[in-house]
Amino acid sequence: MAARGRIPFSYVARNLLARKLTTLLTASGMALVVFVFATVLMLTEGLQSTLVQTGADNNAVVIRRSAQTEIQSGIERDQAAVIESHPLVALDETGARRVSKEIVVLISLPKRASNKPSNVTIRGVGAQGLTLRPHLKLISGRPFRFGSNEIIAGRAIAKNFKGGGLGETVRFGNRDWRVVGIFDANGSGFDSELWGDADQFMQSFRRPAFSSVIVRLSDASQFAQLKTDLEHDPRLTVEVKRESTFYAEQSEVLAKFISYLGITLSVIFSIGATIGAMITMYASVANRTGEIGTLRALGFTRADILYAFLVESLLLSLTGAVVGIVAASFMQLITASTMNWQTFSELAFGFTLTFKIVLAALGFAALMGMVGGFLPAVRAARMNIVDALRAA
Repeated sequence: MAARGRIPFSYVARNLLARKLTTLLTASGMALVVFVFATVLMLTEGLQSTLVQTGADNNAVVIRRSAQTEIQSGIERDQAAVIESHPLVALDETGARRVSKEIVVLISLPKRASNKPSNVTIRGVGAQGLTLRPHLKLISGRPFRFGSNEIIAGRAIAKNFKGGGLGETVRFGNRDWRVVGIFDANGSGFDSELWGDADQFMQSFRRPAFSSVIVRLSDASQFAQLKTDLEHDPRLTVEVKRESTFYAEQSEVLAKFISYLGITLSVIFSIGATIGAMITMYASVANRTGEIGTLRALGFTRADILYAFLVESLLLSLTGAVVGIVAASFMQLITASTMNWQTFSELAFGFTLTFKIVLAALGFAALMGMVGGFLPAVRAARMNIVDALRAA
């Protein structure tokens, strides 16, 4: 009598449990590959999220045309005045225009841990600079006073760089600057910056021009009109971008490099893990020849045998995937720090695990399981019933 239905899932799962050591070793290899794959995606997501969060959709960044970063840009004072006077610029409750004319410069500071110097971004802002970034909150100390040698430091700078802590002193531009406050920018790129008075910074570095002008729109939907007006104004040679878009583009080169390198390594490692799964499944087929013959004698078809061994291989890979994803989730407790290749400054960011990354990791593991288990499953399905029973 022919057997009805597929081979039960419980039967497949018990076969894995019956070979605990080989199952553990193969699943561990799969887990390691998935851990690397997920960590790379989390690193890229964390970098992009950090810089995307830096900007706001209702803020526009105005920089010199063809400049890729604020450091490369220069906007003269008369040009900044033209931008500030545009009618689409929002006003605050006192009637002041919500504009911050800013200067961005790189300096070198020694790290606390290694004493090795690294580039740090300092940002001089106007009177509206802090209010244009509402996600930026002081967590200790007080705001700097305009017209003074006072600065405030991002949380990552205070933690990682000498001179960046509350009450400490940093020397740049031939002057000493005292840190009077520490701010938290909610994990954005501003956490890796020092802020002060733009006019004081321009005097110290003898800069005649601003790096950028940050504009708050009275209506975010009018960005296209503002962009058209400013970019076609004959008095200006500027480019206008939404602040969120501008900072997202700052992560593009580094994020692509991390992603390509990580995925390449993951693919290389996955070849070894897939071969390991294939060897495990071939061994399973060899050790269960009589069992396969018995299943065929009971009426299960070749397709049923193929299905059972493929499910077994998938279950093996997905078990490793779950372990790898859980291990990767703990990376969210770590803050990474690297140089942003587009701004050449130090940037601190975290690992970010999303549902999309979990699905990608599970899909990657399932692919390894399918590839590793297909040929052994085909071999099991093609066994002759009589030969299989004799081998038992």
